[in-house]
Amino acid sequence: MRAVKPASIVEEPVKKEQASLPAAKRLVSLDVFRGITVAAMILVNNPGSSAVYTPLDHAEWNGWTPTDLIFPFFLFIVGVSISLAFAKKMEQGGNRRELMFKILKRTVIIFGIGLLMAAFPYFHISQLRIPGVLQRIAICYFFASIIALNTKPKTQIAITVVLLLGYWGMMMLIPVPGFGAGNLGKEGNLGAYIDRVILTPTHMWKQSKVFDPEGILSTLPAIATALIGVLTGNWLRTSNKDQTGKVKTMILAGAIGIIVGLIWGRFFPINKALWTSSYVVFTAGMALCFLALCYWVIEIKNYRKWSVPFLVFGMNAIVAFVLSGILPKLIWLWHIPRIDGRPGNLQNYIYERLFLRWESPINASLSYAILFDLVLLFLTWLLYRKKIFIKV
Repeated sequence: MRAVKPASIVEEPVKKEQASLPAAKRLVSLDVFRGITVAAMILVNNPGSSAVYTPLDHAEWNGWTPTDLIFPFFLFIVGVSISLAFAKKMEQGGNRRELMFKILKRTVIIFGIGLLMAAFPYFHISQLRIPGVLQRIAICYFFASIIALNTKPKTQIAITVVLLLGYWGMMMLIPVPGFGAGNLGKEGNLGAYIDRVILTPTHMWKQSKVFDPEGILSTLPAIATALIGVLTGNWLRTSNKDQTGKVKTMILAGAIGIIVGLIWGRFFPINKALWTSSYVVFTAGMALCFLALCYWVIEIKNYRKWSVPFLVFGMNAIVAFVLSGILPKLIWLWHIPRIDGRPGNLQNYIYERLFLRWESPINASLSYAILFDLVLLFLTWLLYRKKIFIKV
């Protein structure tokens, strides 16, 4: 990891009359989109108790909630960033061999950070969960980068289609011992079976032990999510349309993705844990629409004051992510008795004494999550105000 102070990244204005995006131009709306996604992730991952509003929790299995959009939004953003970053590096005289080394190095670092976060604080390596959010991001980044660097957009489209249709075919046609073919239940689906065989329950998601939401097979369609982001970045960078035309095209493409995903979902249900092909298309459509909105507000209308908190998160996303995983564990280790005398920790103390005394349990839980979000915003703001941005 390295810290840089690119002052021009934030301070350089984006002109309204700019017709197309030069390769070296930073897309501020993408940073804001990333920051909004980070803020949403922190909010839903850190409630004060198990009492949460339905939109702030994952769907039980099939279906979706706003929370189920967060992870695919991250991968979509990774894909867009790959396209824009590679264009900038090639313009500055970079060569493919150097880029390949940087891709591999970044993949290893991101995957390693994910493993360290999973192991913290006890580091029981024999029971370490190997899959995870950062681990999946690392793998998707690696393959999407290699594909983006060595293929043209038409080939990238073909690979994306093959990944989605191939995954659909495997999940529906390959029989699982004891369950048969086409079983999409938590235990009987092909992805869960492969995870149990290769990872064993010891190295899988502890809350289930029969499937892992970031498992091996479901990483294939997750790569497709990143590739859709790559294609979006390619189009943004090379399109001759004016900015308003780009927004309209993104919204149209997003709407088509949402509709196709919903239709496909009738045959292959939208499911975040399985990362179904319908889920990929649906969430990519939502991401396109959301990016279009950010692009219109920030790049075209130049409304930016509201976006500063999200820019703070978006430009130090890896710091915010790591802190959001490490700090809760430290808080849980700080043992403090609860109001009724039962054993508790610092989270229980803050939740009960600061919020539960005057709010309903569900609102107190939400208030705690908002406070946690604000604390992390303050910590990342300390870096932002000094123009320190941690990169990997």
